[in-house]
Amino acid sequence: MFSFFKTGPDLPRRAGTPDEIRSTYVKMQWQVFLGLIFGYAMFYVVRLALGVVKKPMLDAGIVSLEELGMMGSAFFFTYAIGKFSNGFLSDYANIKRFMSVALALSGIVSIFMGMNTSALFFTILWAANGWFQSIGSAPSCVSLYQWFSPTQRGSRYSIWGSSRSLGEAITWILTATLVSYLGWKAGFIGAGIAAIAGAAAMYLMLKDRPQTYGLPSPAEAFGEEPEIKKGSTPAETRRAQLFILTQKTVWLIAAACALMYVSRYAMSSWAVLFLQEEKGYSLIDAGFAMSTYPIAGMVGAIASGLISDKIFRGNRHIPTLIYGLVNIAGMVLMFWGPNNRVVDAVALGMIGFAIGGLVVFLAGLTACDLMPKNAVGAVKGFIGLCSYLATSIQEYVSSVLITVNEVDGVKHYDFGNAHIFWLSASVLSLLLALTVWNAKKVVSIDDVKKN
Repeated sequence: MFSFFKTGPDLPRRAGTPDEIRSTYVKMQWQVFLGLIFGYAMFYVVRLALGVVKKPMLDAGIVSLEELGMMGSAFFFTYAIGKFSNGFLSDYANIKRFMSVALALSGIVSIFMGMNTSALFFTILWAANGWFQSIGSAPSCVSLYQWFSPTQRGSRYSIWGSSRSLGEAITWILTATLVSYLGWKAGFIGAGIAAIAGAAAMYLMLKDRPQTYGLPSPAEAFGEEPEIKKGSTPAETRRAQLFILTQKTVWLIAAACALMYVSRYAMSSWAVLFLQEEKGYSLIDAGFAMSTYPIAGMVGAIASGLISDKIFRGNRHIPTLIYGLVNIAGMVLMFWGPNNRVVDAVALGMIGFAIGGLVVFLAGLTACDLMPKNAVGAVKGFIGLCSYLATSIQEYVSSVLITVNEVDGVKHYDFGNAHIFWLSASVLSLLLALTVWNAKKVVSIDDVKKN
């Protein structure tokens, strides 16, 4: 990594009583937490802009359905590779600088998207945006594990996970309204400006590791059992990162998450077009209807940590089963239920609620809880690689499965085959998630190798 992005050296332990240290910790925790929530939401505002402008761009003849599929596929391909490599790098990074610079660059790319009309340049720019967007999730997770103790982490992680729903809600309501009145270009430009503002806020609020400020680990500061008994040197971190790649549990969770992401991004990428074409919604109506999805997702994400921590005493598997069944039921109701707007709202709410929780569990918390703390970024990166490669494939496959019929010069889009593809992915995801039901936490790499 460039020196600018590397984590700083540990400073000598600052003086103070345990209560004074905890007081300082709590103040800095709040800054980090709010910075992660607000900043990560802005990542999603940029990422989802394309989903809002698809129909206006199709109607204007700017791009074809296949070109939109290629744009989405290119984005998620570079995003997948970036998630993997940047996930590993985030274990060594100064998260404050790493994330804020990436968000600013993503915003700049989005502004250029609004100044372009070439499908080729759309694809190139959106692919570049995928790389910058990939520096969002894993660094956020690393920062949470750096700054919060084990007993604090479940609820904080789930609340942070809900911030993507905040970004989605902003997109479906404000971006859709902006596009309706000012055109598709305003969607990209507005999202880009919001991202640059978010990047500035992140730079002011986020922090490097606690040790670089002379603070102890969060477990030590709050009187809990240390999570790493050996020193977390770069060599130990590399060893832990390579170790997680050999674990069957991580691979199974990654596969389950990948299939869940097929259905997740099918909704984010294609649901607005689906509501307009098969349900007769206007763009603004579709945007407001879709706002049910992220709002419910926010509730689902926040509830997931509390449910698993308080009701199931840290067990992530039982709530994963419940959320998975709700997701499947919601998709069946959405695609094959009665054509009624109240029913649509209920179905979108069910899907959003379920996806909100499943992302918390399958995309990070379950595997990160089971693997060594100094490889959290690598765990997130690997799961992200698998998930977004599947998402990239989904974008192209969905664009092929959505058939176009022209009647009296008017194009109509048939989603029948795509529905089956999306639902099948959700069912297979849940079945794979159940295979790690009895997985145990890895306390020491050396103990595993001895056994």
